Amino acid sequence: MTREDKLIQKLEQGEPGAADELIAAFYPEVLRYCLWHAPDRSLAEDAAQETFLKAIRYFDRYTHQGKFKSFLYRIAANTCTDMRRKYCRPDISLEESAIEPGYEEPAFDAIRSDMALRQLVSGLPPDQREIVLLRFGQDLTLRETAEVVKLPLRTVQSKLRSALKKLKKESEKTAGKDVPHENKITRKRNTGT
Repeated sequence: MTREDKLIQKLEQGEPGAADELIAAFYPEVLRYCLWHAPDRSLAEDAAQETFLKAIRYFDRYTHQGKFKSFLYRIAANTCTDMRRKYCRPDISLEESAIEPGYEEPAFDAIRSDMALRQLVSGLPPDQREIVLLRFGQDLTLRETAEVVKLPLRTVQSKLRSALKKLKKESEKTAGKDVPHENKITRKRNTGT
C-alpha cells in the first residue's frame, strides 16, 4: 500500500489529522503547478489553498483508484483558470518577474530553470504547453499527464512529440541566426579584412 493509499484510507475513515497529512504531502507539487498558471505568487498560493479546500469538500465524490494526484491537478487546473478569469491580469514578462537576489538560495537554480521552461514553452499552443509543463515542469509520467488533461495516452504522446519538434525547430532557428554571423566574423579573421 502506497503512502497515498494510506492517506486516502485515513481520510475515508475520518481520522483526525488525515487532511493535514494529505495537504502536507501534496502541497509543494500543487503550489508549483499553480505558479505555472497564476499571474503572481500570491494568486498561486490562493489557488493551491483553494485546490485543497475543493478536494476535501468534494472528497466524497472521489473514488480512489490510485489517481489522487491526477484528481488534485485537475482541480488545480480548473481553479487557476477560474482565478485567471476572475482577476484578468495580463501575463507578466520574464524580465518583469525576475527577482535579483542578493545571495544564492538553494532553490534559486530550480526557479531559474522553471522561468526558462516557461519562456521556452510560451510560443506553444495552450494544449501542448500544458502537456509539456505537466511532463517536464511537474515531472508527471505520460499516464498521469493524460489523466490530468483527460486525453488518451496516445494523444498525449503525439502532442508531446509535436511540441518537442516545434521547440527543437525554434531552437535550431535561433541557433541558425547566430551561426552565419559567427561565420562572417571567422572569415574576416581568416582573411585579415
